[in-house]
Amino acid sequence: MPIRPLAALALALSLALSPAAAPAQMPGDSRLQLLETGDAGRGWLAVGRLNVGENTFCTATLIAPDRVLTAAHCLFEASSGRRVNTGDIEFLAGWRIGRAEAIRGVRRVAIAPGFRMRSGQALSQVANDLAVLELDRPIRLTGLQPLPLASGSPAAGSAVAVVSYARDRAEAPSLQDRCTVMDRRRDGVLVMSCSIDFGASGAPVFSLDGGVPRVVSVISAMAETANGHSMALGMRLDGRVAALMDMLDSPAVQRLGPVAAPDSAGARGSARFVRP
Repeated sequence: MPIRPLAALALALSLALSPAAAPAQMPGDSRLQLLETGDAGRGWLAVGRLNVGENTFCTATLIAPDRVLTAAHCLFEASSGRRVNTGDIEFLAGWRIGRAEAIRGVRRVAIAPGFRMRSGQALSQVANDLAVLELDRPIRLTGLQPLPLASGSPAAGSAVAVVSYARDRAEAPSLQDRCTVMDRRRDGVLVMSCSIDFGASGAPVFSLDGGVPRVVSVISAMAETANGHSMALGMRLDGRVAALMDMLDSPAVQRLGPVAAPDSAGARGSARFVRP
């Protein structure tokens, strides 16, 4: 199953080198809805654009007043594979048509142990493609509440939702309020029918049980089937977000400053999405 990068993830195929694949639509899947008005975006303001350096972005989610969740590969440079300077990362909560509800810098990051950023990235790395970022100041605004994490992982056949920024919709997020978990692999990878593109890396995948959105996964990459359909790849969280939060709270980590998984490695020849 060929895999395509959404931001800086170094994988075998690049979207820039081959025609775009059609999403793998499942019965009941909805279309993308652009959240460009205040009314449309209400309830999703904790999802924001994560600007990385001067030319790229991903999607990220506020999960605590001073913590955001995204994909680990968003934090690496494309040309060198080096970690992006923490001071060059900026979270724009609820970014919409030139305005954000809050803008914050990033103090430190924690990357899931086991993630390795390198050329020819394997499918197995998707399961570890997680990072939690500590903001330079908490976001405490009425109407902009952190989004909770789900306690479990969705089963195959479950309906989920995705809010993301992406190519051709970089100035406002889009919501797909129903797509489908097609497979829950033993290696921890979730295969979904959600419609994604460059910039959607790090986007939150939600369950909507009881009408309350809870984060169940993070978008990592896109795979293409033999018949030309695209599928979104994410990971089971399985308590790893809490472990990353604990890493940031560790007194030893606070003394050391910026945090990364000890075995994160450099990449070669990766592809990133350039911000307009």
